[in-house]
Amino acid sequence: MLKLPQPVTISPISPISPTSAAAAAGEIPAARVQMADIARLAGVSVSTVSRALSDSPLVNAETRQRIGDLAKSLHYTINIGAQNLRLKQNRTVSVVVPYDPKTRQHLSDPFFLSLIGSLADTLTERGYEMLLSRVDADRLDLAANGFHTGRATGVVLIGQWHQHDQLNAMAVRGVPFVVWGAQMPHQVYATVGGDNVGGGRLATRHLLAQGATKVVFMGDPDLPEIGQRRQGYRLAHEEAGIALQPQRQRQVPFVAEAIEVAVQQLLAEGVDFDAVFAASDLMAMTVISSLRKAGRSVPEDCLVVGYDDIALAAQSHPPLSTVSQPIDVAGRALIDELLSQVSGARATSHQLPTELVPRQSSQRG
Repeated sequence: MLKLPQPVTISPISPISPTSAAAAAGEIPAARVQMADIARLAGVSVSTVSRALSDSPLVNAETRQRIGDLAKSLHYTINIGAQNLRLKQNRTVSVVVPYDPKTRQHLSDPFFLSLIGSLADTLTERGYEMLLSRVDADRLDLAANGFHTGRATGVVLIGQWHQHDQLNAMAVRGVPFVVWGAQMPHQVYATVGGDNVGGGRLATRHLLAQGATKVVFMGDPDLPEIGQRRQGYRLAHEEAGIALQPQRQRQVPFVAEAIEVAVQQLLAEGVDFDAVFAASDLMAMTVISSLRKAGRSVPEDCLVVGYDDIALAAQSHPPLSTVSQPIDVAGRALIDELLSQVSGARATSHQLPTELVPRQSSQRG
């Protein structure tokens, strides 16, 4: 279990810079700076310093700026842990990433890292700490442990996996939590997630507009988000008047070996296809690599579109067309929803827009 530090304290976290005017003048011993010292140097009360460092509107902007600059020059930040003890508040949020031993998606997965980074940035801005952990994807109800033990004020869970009922039960028990995932029927917990149906439709429409008529879908539709992306794939075909073919819809987990086997099976079975819509960018990159090993070129022989727009997508060969999810917005939306529940509001789900990012992998010529 990893606890990410929050860079806010009322005690010095490093020696005062020798260039600091106060320290250079010998006014404040470097290892013993207190809030009272900042108040004395600024010519205000300690309570004013406390309010200013907490960005309180009770202190005018000019004074807040002056105190903030002085605190920064002395290498000061607010000690959230001490503040929590003093105010008897919990300002730690538990962020839980499920671990599925079958798919073996690690925290190093670029999408996880991007979303965790967005959450960390948002929590830091709001004066909260992050407690990062993992649970077995079959026991998502264990994600509530941080809340039940008092270590966290609420939980952000990244992914529903197959445990919709467990999550509903957590919500009924009154656990404040929000899930990055898809909105589902009979849902009593809150989700924040991209428009997966719309994203799947965008990806498939784009491939059809590029002249493809035999598009393969790859992904595990038993996962709620992936199932909705396949739904978008199917809707785009219906809109175009193109009959869906079962052999072009492949249930594939997020495992490199399984993706490679799926591509080999398509070729061995003689399935006629001219494009692939993969349910994630890493899956799409593995598809491209597998096609290349089989002597097929992308985009010349087969167009490919992924999903998520991870940083590697633009750097892959060829650059990968993909559906982008607003990760920066996602972090803020997840934390806003969680803190709203902590304040007593009812759980409310939020759907974020998706956007097609066309690159070379899906465009001929």
